[in-house]
Amino acid sequence: MDKLPLDKKACYRAFMSHDPRFDGRLFVGVSSTGIYCRPVCRTKAPKEENCTFFTSAAAAQAAGYRPCLKCRPELAPGLAPIDGPANLARRAALMLEDDLLPEGGVEELAAALWVTGRHLRRVFAAEYGVPPVKYRETHRLLLAKSLLTDTDLPVTDVAYAAGFGSLRRFNAIFLRQCRMPPSALRKETRKNAGNNRDGVALYLGYRPPYRWEDILDFLAGRAIPGVESVSDGVYARTVSLQGEKGLCRGWISVSHAEKKHALAVTASASLLPVLPKVLAGVRHLFDLRCDPAVIFERLAGMNDIRPGLFAPGTRVPGCFDAFEMAVRAILGQQVTVATARTLAGRVAASLGTPLETPIPGLTHTFPSSADICRLGDAPENVLGPLGVTGVRARAIAALAKGLTSGELDLSLGAAPEEQMKKLLKLPGFGPWTVQYVAMRALGWPDAMLETDYGVKKALVGKSPKEILAIASDWRPWRSYATLGLWNSLKNGGQP
Repeated sequence: MDKLPLDKKACYRAFMSHDPRFDGRLFVGVSSTGIYCRPVCRTKAPKEENCTFFTSAAAAQAAGYRPCLKCRPELAPGLAPIDGPANLARRAALMLEDDLLPEGGVEELAAALWVTGRHLRRVFAAEYGVPPVKYRETHRLLLAKSLLTDTDLPVTDVAYAAGFGSLRRFNAIFLRQCRMPPSALRKETRKNAGNNRDGVALYLGYRPPYRWEDILDFLAGRAIPGVESVSDGVYARTVSLQGEKGLCRGWISVSHAEKKHALAVTASASLLPVLPKVLAGVRHLFDLRCDPAVIFERLAGMNDIRPGLFAPGTRVPGCFDAFEMAVRAILGQQVTVATARTLAGRVAASLGTPLETPIPGLTHTFPSSADICRLGDAPENVLGPLGVTGVRARAIAALAKGLTSGELDLSLGAAPEEQMKKLLKLPGFGPWTVQYVAMRALGWPDAMLETDYGVKKALVGKSPKEILAIASDWRPWRSYATLGLWNSLKNGGQP
């Protein structure tokens, strides 16, 4: 099932509209050129009889088409796990895209999702038109294409950064799929002049509109001193990620390339071995898989309650490091945003690892769950002098133990409802904290914080029970409704 199960004429009209709402949902293969494009492509319009439509770039590649050098399918935004009927297939795709599994087969991926390999292959092919291994291959190929186009990295570095195990395998796959060797593509495309020996810059696409200032303001208010910074419209942070050959540490910066409908991401050269994970973290943090048109269609009625409660293009800030974000949530219980930020900065400075960066203010990586586990059975003895109460210190320790042992999973591939039940059993985790962590770490789009101060302030005069009743009309996008409520407040009221 490799073709889009929709009427061809409807697909052609969608393609000819150049509407960004179809971007990432629809790819067209043109038989007269052998190329496949995004709906936003502005090259000469092909004839309808020459067009074949696909649900994914991988399906178009599998049908023998090569990616367009103009519209660059690698820049198409992805899809959120809740979109469409095949939630399992979307979770599997996220794990493949985000490089959350080692180089294993479908059985390993299926086991991580608690299903059989046969079942996963069936639902994945129904959703994407290709088996999981082909999907991963295409994703890596498109990342390599982006690196060849936008950076001046040597081809060998491109191959390994994109996740290919060998240069020979990369060259063979690239030649087969793109009908040219990697070096030829580089000659045909202009290299990004912004790259240098300190880092590489790439673009990650999104569906407009995108309320960049809102999400940047949100992150700025919660930026952990020494770990994160927001300055002059740029978000930057330190990074510590486990790669196949060891721990990789470095920095990233993210800015808005509005005319490209993309975010510009620069990563230090030290992070090349874990580049897919870095880009996955940025996609999650900035909610780049969101479809704002679908969400606004559901939440536009919020503005009937009061104008300005929800604006098109609102995003839910995710996280780059789930443990870091969850610790920040614990520290934010019943205190102000500024107080929680100060406490998180103390934890980073005391227990994190120093790191030299070219970005002012970035000095440490945040401690990992394993670092916290090494504090022993009395974490309050270390965290207490930093201003962390005993209850919160024990909550942080329980969280760290769960993540380190594997009992807890706060990755995007996890089942949110199952992990939320586990979180609720941890000491110091009430409904507010669980919902907040689910919203930002697990990417759960339907979290609801009816007891939150900011939510109650935005819906003044409503009790939590009344807020829950009102919010039933906002499902399954209550996380976005919550951000809309917070954004509607001029000052304060946000966790």
